[in-house]
Amino acid sequence: MRTKKLIELTNEDIKELVDELVEEKILHILKDPDEGLELREDIKVRLKKSLKSQADGEKGIPLENIKSTV
Repeated sequence: MRTKKLIELTNEDIKELVDELVEEKILHILKDPDEGLELREDIKVRLKKSLKSQADGEKGIPLENIKSTV
């Protein structure tokens, strides 16, 4: 869409503009703030250990125990 003054916009132009603005805002809100960052090696090890424990059927810490420490 070429640059127009607001008064020159048709209803279709306004709908298109609003669609673009809403999409841009949603993408901004949903963007991963950690995108592009690398995990530290110690965190990778902890995650792998946690995933293996879960796959092996081990239970984690009960929610009640976690709540009581907060």
